[in-house]
Amino acid sequence: MPRFALKIEYDGGPFSGWQRQSGQPSVQEAVETALRRLEPDAPGIAAAGRTDAGVHATGQVAHCDLVRDWDPFRLSEALNWHLKPAPVAILRAARVADDFHARFSALERRYLFRLLARRAPATHDRGLVWQVSNQLDLQAMRDGAAHLIGRHDFTTFRAALCQADSPVKTLDEILIDEVPAPEGREFRFRLRARSFLHNQVRSIVGTLERVGAGAWTPEEVKRALLAENRAACGPVCPPEGLYLTGVRYPTDPFV
Repeated sequence: MPRFALKIEYDGGPFSGWQRQSGQPSVQEAVETALRRLEPDAPGIAAAGRTDAGVHATGQVAHCDLVRDWDPFRLSEALNWHLKPAPVAILRAARVADDFHARFSALERRYLFRLLARRAPATHDRGLVWQVSNQLDLQAMRDGAAHLIGRHDFTTFRAALCQADSPVKTLDEILIDEVPAPEGREFRFRLRARSFLHNQVRSIVGTLERVGAGAWTPEEVKRALLAENRAACGPVCPPEGLYLTGVRYPTDPFV
Protein backbone atom coordinates (compact mmCIF):
# COMPACT_ATOMS: atom_id res chain seq x y z
CA MET A 1 0.00 0.00 0.00
CA PRO A 2 1.42 3.43 -0.88
CA ARG A 3 2.29 5.52 2.17
CA PHE A 4 1.69 9.26 2.31
CA ALA A 5 2.78 11.98 4.71
CA LEU A 6 0.32 14.77 5.46
CA LYS A 7 1.25 18.22 6.78
CA ILE A 8 -1.75 19.39 8.77
CA GLU A 9 -2.93 22.71 10.20
CA TYR A 10 -5.79 23.00 12.67
CA ASP A 11 -7.54 25.13 15.25
CA GLY A 12 -7.65 22.90 18.32
CA GLY A 13 -10.47 24.82 20.01
CA PRO A 14 -13.38 22.58 18.93
CA PHE A 15 -11.51 19.32 19.54
CA SER A 16 -10.71 17.09 22.50
CA GLY A 17 -7.17 16.85 21.13
CA TRP A 18 -5.46 15.05 18.28
CA GLN A 19 -6.12 11.50 19.42
CA ARG A 20 -9.38 9.74 18.63
CA GLN A 21 -11.60 9.44 21.74
CA SER A 22 -14.95 7.73 22.08
CA GLY A 23 -17.78 10.23 22.02
CA GLN A 24 -15.49 13.26 21.68
CA PRO A 25 -14.49 15.16 18.52
CA SER A 26 -10.81 14.80 17.64
CA VAL A 27 -8.56 15.97 14.84
CA GLN A 28 -7.53 12.39 14.09
CA GLU A 29 -11.16 11.38 13.64
CA ALA A 30 -11.82 14.31 11.32
CA VAL A 31 -8.89 13.41 9.05
CA GLU A 32 -9.67 9.68 9.11
CA THR A 33 -13.30 10.36 8.24
CA ALA A 34 -12.18 12.43 5.25
CA LEU A 35 -9.77 9.68 4.17
CA ARG A 36 -12.56 7.09 4.28
CA ARG A 37 -14.64 9.24 1.96
CA LEU A 38 -11.88 8.55 -0.56
CA GLU A 39 -11.10 4.95 0.42
CA PRO A 40 -13.70 3.32 2.70
CA ASP A 41 -11.22 0.74 4.04
CA ALA A 42 -8.40 3.17 4.77
CA PRO A 43 -6.65 2.22 8.04
CA GLY A 44 -6.03 4.63 10.90
CA ILE A 45 -3.34 7.30 10.76
CA ALA A 46 -0.41 8.09 13.07
CA ALA A 47 0.82 11.59 13.97
CA ALA A 48 4.09 13.09 15.12
CA GLY A 49 2.52 14.50 18.28
CA ARG A 50 -0.69 13.89 20.21
CA THR A 51 -1.68 17.46 20.96
CA ASP A 52 -4.04 18.08 23.88
CA ALA A 53 -7.53 19.56 23.83
CA GLY A 54 -7.42 23.18 22.69
CA VAL A 55 -3.86 22.99 21.30
CA HIS A 56 -3.38 24.15 17.72
CA ALA A 57 -1.03 23.12 14.91
CA THR A 58 0.50 24.78 11.88
CA GLY A 59 2.87 21.91 11.11
CA GLN A 60 1.51 18.63 12.46
CA VAL A 61 2.62 15.60 10.43
CA ALA A 62 0.74 12.32 10.05
CA HIS A 63 1.11 9.35 7.75
CA CYS A 64 -1.47 7.11 6.16
CA ASP A 65 -1.50 3.99 3.95
CA LEU A 66 -3.86 3.96 0.97
CA VAL A 67 -4.72 1.48 -1.76
CA ARG A 68 -4.60 3.97 -4.61
CA ASP A 69 -1.31 5.64 -5.56
CA TRP A 70 -2.72 9.15 -5.39
CA ASP A 71 -1.15 12.21 -6.92
CA PRO A 72 -0.18 14.08 -3.72
CA PHE A 73 -1.71 17.38 -4.80
CA ARG A 74 -5.01 15.73 -5.72
CA LEU A 75 -4.99 13.85 -2.41
CA SER A 76 -4.62 17.05 -0.39
CA GLU A 77 -7.31 18.79 -2.43
CA ALA A 78 -9.74 15.90 -2.02
CA LEU A 79 -9.13 15.68 1.72
CA ASN A 80 -9.64 19.41 2.17
CA TRP A 81 -12.96 19.17 0.34
CA HIS A 82 -14.19 16.44 2.68
CA LEU A 83 -12.81 18.13 5.82
CA LYS A 84 -15.08 21.17 5.39
CA PRO A 85 -16.31 22.86 7.53
CA ALA A 86 -13.97 21.57 10.27
CA PRO A 87 -11.08 23.96 11.06
CA VAL A 88 -8.56 21.45 9.72
CA ALA A 89 -6.51 21.76 6.53
CA ILE A 90 -4.07 19.50 4.72
CA LEU A 91 -1.28 21.89 3.73
CA ARG A 92 0.75 19.33 1.81
CA ALA A 93 0.70 15.62 0.96
CA ALA A 94 3.75 13.65 -0.12
CA ARG A 95 4.51 10.07 -1.16
CA VAL A 96 7.00 8.60 1.31
CA ALA A 97 8.93 5.37 1.81
CA ASP A 98 7.17 2.44 3.44
CA ASP A 99 9.38 2.73 6.53
CA PHE A 100 8.54 6.40 7.15
CA HIS A 101 6.70 6.89 10.43
CA ALA A 102 5.36 10.29 11.42
CA ARG A 103 6.16 9.72 15.08
CA PHE A 104 9.14 7.37 15.24
CA SER A 105 11.07 8.85 12.31
CA ALA A 106 10.95 12.37 13.77
CA LEU A 107 14.23 13.96 14.87
CA GLU A 108 12.79 17.14 16.34
CA ARG A 109 9.53 18.85 17.23
CA ARG A 110 8.98 22.59 17.43
CA TYR A 111 6.36 24.43 19.44
CA LEU A 112 5.25 28.04 19.65
CA PHE A 113 3.41 29.58 22.59
CA ARG A 114 1.69 32.96 22.23
CA LEU A 115 1.20 35.04 25.38
CA LEU A 116 -0.67 38.35 25.15
CA ALA A 117 -0.16 40.88 27.93
CA ARG A 118 -2.88 43.56 27.88
CA ARG A 119 -5.91 44.57 29.90
CA ALA A 120 -8.49 44.79 27.10
CA PRO A 121 -9.94 41.38 26.15
CA ALA A 122 -8.56 39.70 23.04
CA THR A 123 -10.99 39.81 20.13
CA HIS A 124 -9.41 38.70 16.84
CA ASP A 125 -7.04 36.34 18.67
CA ARG A 126 -9.55 35.05 21.17
CA GLY A 127 -8.91 31.35 21.70
CA LEU A 128 -5.54 31.63 19.95
CA VAL A 129 -3.45 33.23 22.72
CA TRP A 130 -3.14 33.06 26.47
CA GLN A 131 -3.97 36.48 27.82
CA VAL A 132 -2.73 38.00 31.09
CA SER A 133 -3.37 41.53 32.33
CA ASN A 134 -0.05 42.17 34.08
CA GLN A 135 3.07 43.50 32.35
CA LEU A 136 6.00 41.11 31.85
CA ASP A 137 9.78 41.51 31.93
CA LEU A 138 11.18 39.94 28.76
CA GLN A 139 14.79 39.72 29.92
CA ALA A 140 13.83 38.10 33.23
CA MET A 141 11.91 35.40 31.35
CA ARG A 142 14.90 34.82 29.07
CA ASP A 143 17.17 34.52 32.10
CA GLY A 144 14.82 31.98 33.70
CA ALA A 145 14.54 29.98 30.48
CA ALA A 146 18.32 29.68 30.22
CA HIS A 147 18.31 27.32 33.22
CA LEU A 148 16.15 24.83 31.30
CA ILE A 149 18.31 24.42 28.20
CA GLY A 150 20.10 21.08 27.89
CA ARG A 151 19.56 17.57 29.19
CA HIS A 152 17.70 17.46 32.51
CA ASP A 153 15.25 15.49 34.58
CA PHE A 154 12.06 17.47 33.86
CA THR A 155 9.87 15.79 36.49
CA THR A 156 8.91 19.24 37.81
CA PHE A 157 7.54 20.21 34.40
CA ARG A 158 5.82 16.91 33.64
CA ALA A 159 2.11 16.15 34.04
CA ALA A 160 1.32 13.63 36.77
CA LEU A 161 -0.35 11.35 34.18
CA CYS A 162 2.52 11.57 31.66
CA GLN A 163 3.16 8.13 30.13
CA ALA A 164 6.74 8.73 28.96
CA ASP A 165 9.22 6.09 30.12
CA SER A 166 11.63 8.68 31.52
CA PRO A 167 11.40 12.32 32.63
CA VAL A 168 14.89 12.98 31.23
CA LYS A 169 14.73 15.08 28.07
CA THR A 170 17.04 17.38 26.13
CA LEU A 171 15.59 20.82 25.51
CA ASP A 172 17.62 22.25 22.64
CA GLU A 173 16.27 25.77 22.52
CA ILE A 174 13.90 28.29 24.09
CA LEU A 175 13.64 31.59 22.28
CA ILE A 176 11.42 34.35 23.68
CA ASP A 177 10.63 37.39 21.55
CA GLU A 178 8.22 40.29 21.73
CA VAL A 179 6.06 41.36 18.79
CA PRO A 180 3.80 44.42 18.55
CA ALA A 181 0.22 44.00 19.73
CA PRO A 182 -2.53 46.65 19.78
CA GLU A 183 -2.56 48.29 23.23
CA GLY A 184 -0.42 45.50 24.65
CA ARG A 185 2.59 43.24 24.18
CA GLU A 186 2.70 39.74 22.72
CA PHE A 187 5.45 37.38 23.79
CA ARG A 188 6.27 34.37 21.63
CA PHE A 189 8.02 31.38 23.15
CA ARG A 190 9.64 28.98 20.66
CA LEU A 191 10.80 25.62 22.02
CA ARG A 192 12.71 22.92 20.18
CA ALA A 193 13.51 19.34 21.25
CA ARG A 194 13.48 15.80 19.90
CA SER A 195 10.45 15.08 22.08
CA PHE A 196 8.50 16.62 24.93
CA LEU A 197 6.81 15.33 28.06
CA HIS A 198 3.07 15.70 28.57
CA ASN A 199 2.31 19.34 29.49
CA GLN A 200 6.03 20.19 29.48
CA VAL A 201 5.71 23.29 27.29
CA ARG A 202 2.67 24.64 29.13
CA SER A 203 4.37 24.03 32.49
CA ILE A 204 7.50 25.85 31.37
CA VAL A 205 5.64 28.85 29.93
CA GLY A 206 3.39 29.11 32.98
CA THR A 207 6.47 29.17 35.22
CA LEU A 208 8.28 31.73 33.06
CA GLU A 209 5.22 33.98 33.11
CA ARG A 210 5.58 34.12 36.90
CA VAL A 211 9.19 35.20 36.40
CA GLY A 212 8.13 37.89 33.94
CA ALA A 213 5.50 39.14 36.39
CA GLY A 214 8.08 39.41 39.17
CA ALA A 215 6.55 36.71 41.37
CA TRP A 216 9.57 34.43 40.79
CA THR A 217 13.24 35.23 40.24
CA PRO A 218 15.04 33.59 37.32
CA GLU A 219 17.09 31.56 39.80
CA GLU A 220 13.91 30.03 41.23
CA VAL A 221 13.35 28.32 37.87
CA LYS A 222 16.63 26.46 38.38
CA ARG A 223 15.64 25.49 41.93
CA ALA A 224 12.29 24.22 40.67
CA LEU A 225 14.00 22.13 37.99
CA LEU A 226 16.47 20.61 40.46
CA ALA A 227 13.67 19.80 42.89
CA GLU A 228 12.42 17.11 40.46
CA ASN A 229 9.02 17.53 42.09
CA ARG A 230 5.80 18.44 40.31
CA ALA A 231 4.73 20.52 43.30
CA ALA A 232 7.65 22.89 42.62
CA CYS A 233 6.29 23.88 39.21
CA GLY A 234 4.61 27.20 38.55
CA PRO A 235 1.02 27.34 37.25
CA VAL A 236 0.34 25.33 34.10
CA CYS A 237 -0.91 27.76 31.47
CA PRO A 238 -4.02 27.06 29.38
CA PRO A 239 -3.74 25.31 25.99
CA GLU A 240 -5.09 27.96 23.65
CA GLY A 241 -1.74 29.71 23.11
CA LEU A 242 0.13 26.54 22.15
CA TYR A 243 0.93 25.50 18.56
CA LEU A 244 2.83 22.53 17.13
CA THR A 245 4.67 24.37 14.35
CA GLY A 246 6.93 21.78 12.80
CA VAL A 247 8.53 18.35 12.81
CA ARG A 248 11.98 17.58 11.41
CA TYR A 249 12.91 14.29 9.73
CA PRO A 250 16.16 12.91 8.30
CA THR A 251 14.79 13.94 4.90
CA ASP A 252 12.03 16.51 4.56
CA PRO A 253 9.13 14.60 2.98
CA PHE A 254 7.53 17.78 1.64
CA VAL A 255 10.46 19.11 -0.41
